[in-house]
Amino acid sequence: MALAALSACQPSADKGEAATEAVLMGSTPLMGVQPAQAQATPEGMFANPLFANGADPWLEYWDGNYYLTTTTWTSQLVMRKSPTLDGLATAAPINIWSDTDPARCCNFWAFEFHRLNGPNGWRWYLMYTSGQHGTLDHQHLSVLESVGDDPMGPYVYKGSPMPNSWNIDGTYFEHNGQLYLLWSEWVGDEQLNWISKMTNPWSIEGPRVVITRPEAEWEQSGRKVNEGAEILKKDGRTFMIYSASSCDTPDYKLVMKELTGDDPMNPEHWTKHREPVFQRGNGVFGPGHNGFFKSPDGSEDWIVYHGNSRETDGCSATRSVRAQKFDWKDDGTPNFGVPVPEGELQKLPAGENGPITTRVQGARWTLASAVNDLCLTGKGSGNCKSADSEWVLDSTADGAYRLANAVSGNFLDGSGELAPWTNTDAQRWTLQQSDNGWVQLLNRRSGQALQAKDCSGDGCTQWALQPAGEVAIASVQSGRVLQVAGCAAGGQVSQGAWKGESCQRWSLQREDEGFVSIRSGERCVTIASNAVVPGAPAVLGRCDTTSSQWLLQPLADGSLQIKNRESKHNLDLAHCGLAEGNTFAQAPAADNDCQKFQLRAVPVRG
Repeated sequence: MALAALSACQPSADKGEAATEAVLMGSTPLMGVQPAQAQATPEGMFANPLFANGADPWLEYWDGNYYLTTTTWTSQLVMRKSPTLDGLATAAPINIWSDTDPARCCNFWAFEFHRLNGPNGWRWYLMYTSGQHGTLDHQHLSVLESVGDDPMGPYVYKGSPMPNSWNIDGTYFEHNGQLYLLWSEWVGDEQLNWISKMTNPWSIEGPRVVITRPEAEWEQSGRKVNEGAEILKKDGRTFMIYSASSCDTPDYKLVMKELTGDDPMNPEHWTKHREPVFQRGNGVFGPGHNGFFKSPDGSEDWIVYHGNSRETDGCSATRSVRAQKFDWKDDGTPNFGVPVPEGELQKLPAGENGPITTRVQGARWTLASAVNDLCLTGKGSGNCKSADSEWVLDSTADGAYRLANAVSGNFLDGSGELAPWTNTDAQRWTLQQSDNGWVQLLNRRSGQALQAKDCSGDGCTQWALQPAGEVAIASVQSGRVLQVAGCAAGGQVSQGAWKGESCQRWSLQREDEGFVSIRSGERCVTIASNAVVPGAPAVLGRCDTTSSQWLLQPLADGSLQIKNRESKHNLDLAHCGLAEGNTFAQAPAADNDCQKFQLRAVPVRG
């Protein structure tokens, strides 16, 4: 884990310099504009590194998308999403959680998200390390729980397994129906991996047992370190892969133990491999803190890890994200090989080009024709209330979207038909929006606009975008959602962590042309006193003015801006603040995260 080997053994003043590097949050182009590519890569191939400044990567493939997190060093938890592995390099980094609690606000490390059957059913549990400002001496684990089945959230803070001690690099391990926590902490001059039983995904019980320690000389380069344990299973066998030696050296590496007994809590039931299983080579230094994922078709095993390009690089922002396929030896153990050289072409994971039929996660939208108010459906056009009229507008991380039908799990192509995903330009669409809110969907292959069925005239390619059902509106800057305290009339719109409250749930109703109102019950998000000047606050008020009508403007990075009809200003997070209760006002349009939002699907009220 990032700087784990520099923990309590050194004063905080020696650690702060390395922790100041933040994730690069470059701006993304507006709708219809594609991001520039550094250089062309042959189709079906990619090369490491996937992108720079990507320590402690965790990657999952779920419902048609790759999801990736890496250490940020900030108070924000960043996730990237893409239907293609190499698309993660251009995918927008979205802040899905932030924290201002002084006990856990800062130095976010080593995020992992696991889909577990918890107390509320199947949920994503996101575990991360964080601590206090100005020191790394109070780092400890925290756990978030998703409110649905989308890795992007929204999330609820559940707690810390061990809030009063130094502990990092947590991961889950399920064995014979019991959930375990694996983590790392110091004892004397040794950093050790530990294990304990869990009563739920955020609480431990019973003994805490040391399960690995840096015994071999090759585990003690720089410092005596074991950390970042991960579980890999195959054919009924269980392997623990973990990082050894100081991350500040080029000899950071991976070690393996196998569970050869019945009790994971008994160190004697784990057998250690006598040599490292993955280490420096081919010009890659310090490869470690890994995760595992399957190819989209499930046929291949892949490892994701961070590594350095120079021998002198250490625990800083120099570490970049890398991935490669691995196979299995005749004796049933994993064969990770050696790091693939930088720039060497590799085949993309099998099945990435489909055909894939899947339920893509995300808020659902309807597209109503400007001509007849019928909606685009899987069969052409029809009733806007039917489930077949609901679509997920899913960013392809290259300036376009794919339209995934919510019923069939298939994708709209340039002929207006549905088909499984095959990763072609014929299934990619760019969105162009007029001043009155109407949207045209242009097919990337043909350049032609999507036209309403059995329609003629200028309005046949114009569509009104409207979210279907209740949604949460999440700030890309903070990950918190729009709310109004107490649902009070005239109350100012602010941000908060998701709690499922009425005034965190919004229904977006179509108004005139392509504009929508953002409703909570009988009230709407509007600008106080119908003001048109920058800085006027957004409040919960009347629904019958043009100040309560908004354009939802999809951007090429998968987010959207919310533009007021009357003032022509954007909804803006005051001071780009992260704090609970920070307010929103209107401001001139700017290409920054403080004016960007994402819609999140929320559970139906019971």
